Amino acid sequence: MLTVETIGRIRRAHFVEQKGLRQIARELHVSRKTVRKAVRREATEFRYARRSQPQPRLGAFVARLAAMLEANHQRPRRERLTARRLYELLRSEGYAGAYDSVQRQVRSWRRERGKTGEVFIPLWFAPGEAYQFDWSHEVVVLGGVTTTVKAAHVRLCHSRMFLIQAYPRETQEMVFDAHDRAFRLFGGACRRGIYDNMKTAVDAVFVGKERRFNRRFEQMCSHYLVEPVACTPVAGWEKGQVENQVGNARERFFTPRLRFAGYGELNAWLAERCVAHARAALHPEQKDRTIRSVFEAERASLIAYPGPFDGFQEIDVAVSKSSLVRFDHNRYSAAAKAARRPAQLRAYADRVVLWQDGEIVAEHARRFGREHTVYDPWHYLPVLARKPGALRNGQPFRDWALPAGLAEVRRHLADHADGDRQFVDILAAVAEDGIEAVEAACRDALAANLHSRDVVLNMLARQRQPAAVAPVATPIGMRLAIEPVADCARYDALRRALGVS
Repeated sequence: MLTVETIGRIRRAHFVEQKGLRQIARELHVSRKTVRKAVRREATEFRYARRSQPQPRLGAFVARLAAMLEANHQRPRRERLTARRLYELLRSEGYAGAYDSVQRQVRSWRRERGKTGEVFIPLWFAPGEAYQFDWSHEVVVLGGVTTTVKAAHVRLCHSRMFLIQAYPRETQEMVFDAHDRAFRLFGGACRRGIYDNMKTAVDAVFVGKERRFNRRFEQMCSHYLVEPVACTPVAGWEKGQVENQVGNARERFFTPRLRFAGYGELNAWLAERCVAHARAALHPEQKDRTIRSVFEAERASLIAYPGPFDGFQEIDVAVSKSSLVRFDHNRYSAAAKAARRPAQLRAYADRVVLWQDGEIVAEHARRFGREHTVYDPWHYLPVLARKPGALRNGQPFRDWALPAGLAEVRRHLADHADGDRQFVDILAAVAEDGIEAVEAACRDALAANLHSRDVVLNMLARQRQPAAVAPVATPIGMRLAIEPVADCARYDALRRALGVS
C-alpha cells in the first residue's frame, strides 16, 4: 500500500513539474497503474477495506462468545464483564488466539444490535457548585484477612479534588462519616451534592427528579448547607466524574492488593495518597495547572465547614440481665444500673453509645463481624462490691488491663483468703477518688513493701486530708489522729512566763 508521502510526490511531479506517468513510474520505482491511480483519483490516501475477516482461531468460539455477550448484556451494569474479561474466560475454555480478534468480534456484535454506546454531553461546573458521591467495592487485606471493603468516593466537580475512605458497610452512619471527613479535608462543602438513589439517602423515587429523602440524611445536608440532588435511575453519566474515578482509583490505589492492620491505617494512607495525587496530577481542563492549585482557588467558593455532624443511627434496645445490649450481631456491656431496662443505642461509624434517661451509660469502640462481646469491667463494679467472688471467674474481668500499680496489688492479694474482697474494696474507691489517685496510692503502698487494703486506703485518706490531720492504721481499723506541729519557740515563751532564765 502506498504511503501518503509517496502519493504526494506523484501528484506534485505530475501537476507541478508536468512529468509524464511513465517518467514518474521510472523515477519513483512504482507501477504506471499505481501512478495513474494516484493522478486520476482526487485522493491523497489509499485505504484497503477488507470485505471479510478471517478467524482461523476464533471461528470455533464465535457462537460461544455470542452467547456470553448476550448473557452479559442481561446483567446489571455494575456486574457486566469487559471484553478483556470475556477474552480471559475464552482462554480458560481453550481459545488460543489473540485478544484483538475477540475485541473485533465484540464490536461487531454490538454494532449489529445497535449497542454501540450512548452519546454524552460534557458537563461543566462552577467553583463550589457541586460535588459527587458514590460507593465502590474493593478487596484489601486487613489484619491478615482478605476483606471486601466499601470505599466512599467524594469528588468536587470543578477542581476534581477527591477523598476516598474505606468502611465495612454502606450504612447511613458510614455515609455521614465519609461526608464529614471529606468536608473537613476540603475546608467546606459545595452548594449541591449529586447522588444516585441509594437507600441510605432516598426513601422514595417519584416521576422525574422528585425524591423523598431520608429524614436523617436531610438533617446532615441541612447541617452542611447542601442541597441534595438524586440522579435519574440507571443514568450514571449524571455523576460521570465519580463513576469514572471508581475505575481509575481501583487501578491507581488498590492495585496491587493493599495490606494494613485495620481501617484506621488504611484510611490514613488513602487520605495521604489522594492529597499527593492532587499535587502531582494535571487538571483535565486547565492543563497548565495541577488539581491541587485549582482546588486552592476553589476553596474560597466553598461553604465554610461548620464542624462535624452528629451522624449516628439510633435504635431502641433492651439491656439484658447480664447488662448487655445486642447490636449488629455483637454484644456490648452497659453500666449495671441500666440492666433490665430499655435504652437507646446510637451507632456511629467507629463507636456505639448507649443512652438511658438522657444519660450515657456505655460507650465502646464499634466491632464488626459476628458474635463478639465487648466488656467494660468498670460497668460491673457495683455488682462486684456485692459479689466479690466474681472477680476471679467473671467473664468481664478476664485479661483486665488495669494500671500497673493496681495490677500488682491484685497479684499480691490473690494468695490471701479474703484477697478478692480486699481488692474489690480498693476498686470501690475509684468512684470517689478517681483511678489516678487509687493508682498512686497503690504505688506508694508497694514502695513500702505493703499491699493490703487498709494500707492502700490509708494512703488515699492521707491524700484527702490536710497536712495536720493524718489517717492512722490500727489493728481494728482506721482512725484519724491530730499530729502535733513542732514549734520550739513555744518552749521559750513558757520559760519567760514562769520567770525561768
